Amino acid sequence: MSAAPTTPRKPSSYEPTTPIGTPQTARISGSHVIQSSPHYQTTRRHSLYGTEDRIIIDPGSRIWKVGFSGEGRPRDVFYACGEGAMPLWSLERASRPAEREEEEKLLEVRLQECLRSVFHNSLLTDPKSRKIIIVEHPLLPLHIKEHIARVLFNNLQVPSISFASSHLLALLAAGRITGLVIDCGHLESTALPIFSSRPLFPHLRTTPLAGSRLSQHIRALLLLFGTYMPPLTSVTAITNLPASSRSTRVPEEVLTDAVIEEIKTRCCVVGSAMAASETRAASPALSTSDMPSELESELDLPPSDPPASESEYSRVSAEPESSLSGFSLVEPAQVPPERARPGETHLQALARMYTRHSTATDLHMRVDPPPTQQSGMGRGTLVIPGWVRERAAEVLFEGGDVDESSVAEVILDSLLKVPVDLRKTLASSILVVGGTPMLPGFIPRLQAELVRAVSPRPSSGPSTPASGRGRPRPAPYDRYAPLRPLLPYFAILNNPAPPPQTSVPGSQNAGKAPAFTPASMAWVGGSLAGALKTGGVEVAREKWDEADAEFDEDDPMALAPDRQFSSPKSILPDWTRTPLPAGAPPAPRAAPNPVVHSPSTRAAVGA
Repeated sequence: MSAAPTTPRKPSSYEPTTPIGTPQTARISGSHVIQSSPHYQTTRRHSLYGTEDRIIIDPGSRIWKVGFSGEGRPRDVFYACGEGAMPLWSLERASRPAEREEEEKLLEVRLQECLRSVFHNSLLTDPKSRKIIIVEHPLLPLHIKEHIARVLFNNLQVPSISFASSHLLALLAAGRITGLVIDCGHLESTALPIFSSRPLFPHLRTTPLAGSRLSQHIRALLLLFGTYMPPLTSVTAITNLPASSRSTRVPEEVLTDAVIEEIKTRCCVVGSAMAASETRAASPALSTSDMPSELESELDLPPSDPPASESEYSRVSAEPESSLSGFSLVEPAQVPPERARPGETHLQALARMYTRHSTATDLHMRVDPPPTQQSGMGRGTLVIPGWVRERAAEVLFEGGDVDESSVAEVILDSLLKVPVDLRKTLASSILVVGGTPMLPGFIPRLQAELVRAVSPRPSSGPSTPASGRGRPRPAPYDRYAPLRPLLPYFAILNNPAPPPQTSVPGSQNAGKAPAFTPASMAWVGGSLAGALKTGGVEVAREKWDEADAEFDEDDPMALAPDRQFSSPKSILPDWTRTPLPAGAPPAPRAAPNPVVHSPSTRAAVGA
């Protein structure tokens, strides 16, 4: 089976790929003829309406993957709201009831458009005769699941919907039922341990460092360090005006969402880990009082731009309308004070450090000029520095914040929460899925970060007294010290460049997963589950109609506490309010054999 397509299609360039041809037939027992399904090249029996060929839908906030069960790749991969548009949903909801109601109405309209496009444009099939399997993210909000179910049941009249965990399906596609799966998507990165096909939801860990944060980071780096050459105004200027004289800073209008997405997916790579002496990975974060004045100085911007301090670039602003404060950059503590030169700002020291450890070349990319420069000839040129292409993904591996752990820290935090006897098995069966791990070098870098975080820290010399009493300074806190015995066992199943195998049994699992792309692992698992007629909790349309009929929104008593059970939401699976499955039953214990004394023995004892 071939791997899934790596780049979503554009809506304008859609080409249907449904096979149309003469179906194969096979003659069995005389004149009885069985016609094979158009989605398989076999002659196995199917139902009259084709409901055995289930439809697998992997709905993401930006990219959807759809297809039929039993196939090795999705039939279609597309952007939900068009390329460069805003995602369908975000991590935040409106606080006011009126705004939230308007937001949900818009979401339902968009979901209805996407789901109708799935059946009528992508799959070319009748939704009334197809069972659906939804590849469900563990943190997918319940109101989004309700909107998806409402559109499928009420508008498209599907027979049933099954909800299956995306992490579990991805692990099934790798041929395993136990492992730790980390999904790096667009909005967040989520690590979930799974044991014997049972997701351990209480041990789930997540971080907002994902594809969206990487896009913001790339945009900020290009605005600060990129170069833009506007189109020439005449033909004679091509020979008379050198390129260096017309280079300017990158206008913000040039870096559209479509341009950033193309740069991220086609130009960026993940560089190898740098030495611990170059970054703060092996040392605790520095406080503001410990940093020199050079690191606290403001960034010199052109006179046309308002002055902005470094703190405006270090975190994401709460208002998306802000121009530069909504972009993310690396903290000043990532550049050691001894590495900064006199009179050099933190961002300049960061660029110099990454340039020294980067081997990528600069790229020239043709972009559309901003509306204020449409008088030129042709398109403008965006110069992307090589170190930005190679080191922009460092934001995903630099953690330290309580709410923004790195991708490696999310995996290690999840391992710390699981029982001790499961840590070795889970550490040797790590699976990385999602769209962000499609970056070249992401998985080998994650393996190196895991090893570096668990490895013992180098000693910083003899300890100095902390006070006049002569007490030695306490050693820094090492929260991953309990995981240090697992260091030889760390193995990523889909690592394209696994480390050399050792005699440790767990390390031999690295690179043993099938060669599916990380972005399609969850969908392939759903296709496998649909072909085997297994999956998650199935909700039939009759059950949905009964719950929807009992819940009358016009009835004032419908919102009473004793009527909440009749809401359609109550029949949708939700692991946050239902008890976990019992799992496999324990092995029966053998009853102890009672000691039976013979009559001769009893007589001897009595005597």
